[in-house]
Amino acid sequence: MDFDAKKKRKVAEIYQALNSDPIDVAALRRMAISEGGLLTDEIRCKVWPKLLSVNTDDLPPLPGKELREDSKDYQQVLLDVRRSLRRFPPGMPDDQREGLQEELIDIILHVLKRNPQLHYYQGYHDIVVTFLLVVGDRLATALVEKLSTHHLRDFMDPTMDNTKHILNYLMHIIDQVNPEVHDFMQSAEVGTIFALSWLITWFGHVLSDFRHVVRLYDFFLACHPLMPIYFAAVIVLHREQEVLDCECDMASVHHLLSQIPQDLPYESLISKAGDLFVQFPPSELAKEAAQAAQAERTAASTFKDFELASVQQRPDTVLRQRFRERLQGEERLRGEERTKSILTKPRTNRFVKLAVMGLTVALGAAALAVVKSALEWAPKFELEIFP
Repeated sequence: MDFDAKKKRKVAEIYQALNSDPIDVAALRRMAISEGGLLTDEIRCKVWPKLLSVNTDDLPPLPGKELREDSKDYQQVLLDVRRSLRRFPPGMPDDQREGLQEELIDIILHVLKRNPQLHYYQGYHDIVVTFLLVVGDRLATALVEKLSTHHLRDFMDPTMDNTKHILNYLMHIIDQVNPEVHDFMQSAEVGTIFALSWLITWFGHVLSDFRHVVRLYDFFLACHPLMPIYFAAVIVLHREQEVLDCECDMASVHHLLSQIPQDLPYESLISKAGDLFVQFPPSELAKEAAQAAQAERTAASTFKDFELASVQQRPDTVLRQRFRERLQGEERLRGEERTKSILTKPRTNRFVKLAVMGLTVALGAAALAVVKSALEWAPKFELEIFP
């Protein structure tokens, strides 16, 4: 089937799910995760609200300018939005861009005003502008508010403790998938600060092609809030040879990893991140975390509160079903060869059991380890998080 035919078929399946009674949210999640994502912004306007369980028939009124007068965050938001020129399409007329920047400020202040428990962070505007450009100001306001009180909640605490805790998972994922890369990065004492802007902007700050940004947003909106950290791990693992060829010092490795390639094989990485998530879900991360008490306090660990009532509509259910279907296909095609292409490099008996299961490179087999150490801040090396 050629690309155009596949695209038409997928569009038809998306609209069939949207027109079902009740709406088939599980199918919409599958469409958002599968190759190509949701394809067009027109479709995203219809599907993103369903993935976030936002009622588009009862949207809040547009925020007013009066919010600026008494907002403690206004000046910082204004500075960040003024610096966001490259997040708007090239060639957009100045007056149109400036109008969107004003809307961006109003959306952010509106969400913060309605939710005083949320704290603004630099990079938040990178997420909000993506929604504004795709769905417009009124719908973006509703979607961003739901996202901020669920998926992004941990980043909007008064401190960065929960954000650092989530970043801690990165090295332990890498450790179990590729110990050599993990040990090299540990020797370089690079820490995980290079991935901070990836995580808290959902890669919006670091990817120059807007098509890639919205493709990732399709994926993340259809999944658990921790999926961006799985995707970050897969990016590092994809760059294995570059990392190992680098000088083993903090400055060199940080510079390499913070400069994210723009030509990544996104569909392949999305698939691998999804498979890794299914095999070692966040519930296992929370159970095994060395900082168990803190893990229980993260909003991401209580994502079940946000899941839809039907178990078949939960994002982890959709991913598991997709994984099972692909595993069955691989078993038919590969037979005995499947045990020879394990992605992980075993360190414990658990991974010997994985080999027996016959997981393949195509399925992105991987494992997660317990969190054993805190995020290392580099006191002697000035790290520029948002270049």
